[in-house]
Amino acid sequence: MQEIITISTSKKQEMVDITQEVSSVLKKSKVKQGTCHIYVKHTTSAIIINENADPNICIDILEALNKVIEEGVWRHDKVDNNAASHIKASILGSSETIPIKNNELQLGTWQSPMFVELDGPKNNRKMIITIMGE
Repeated sequence: MQEIITISTSKKQEMVDITQEVSSVLKKSKVKQGTCHIYVKHTTSAIIINENADPNICIDILEALNKVIEEGVWRHDKVDNNAASHIKASILGSSETIPIKNNELQLGTWQSPMFVELDGPKNNRKMIITIMGE
């Protein structure tokens, strides 16, 4: 089963917990055991798995990326001034795969799949959720 989920973001950079949206697709699939693959269709955003309990970790991750990757110094900035967003997204990655057991995502206690916006705010950010298994 495959489904596209869409979210909108409200900040230039933010991390959005998408566990509920992904779990909803999984429940519809009725897959008991297998894998859930999440892929983002944008080059200035990413998918990661990280902590869901302390919102400060999301801020820390974004601040760390901003310290490592400068804004406004790249050749691509002459095109649309978002080269740093592309670089950060490339480092973080465009997808994650999560095991499924008993029709549930097998995440650790504090883990959640997160959509990482690096060039917002944007409407209609699309992710493809693919559920495979039996």
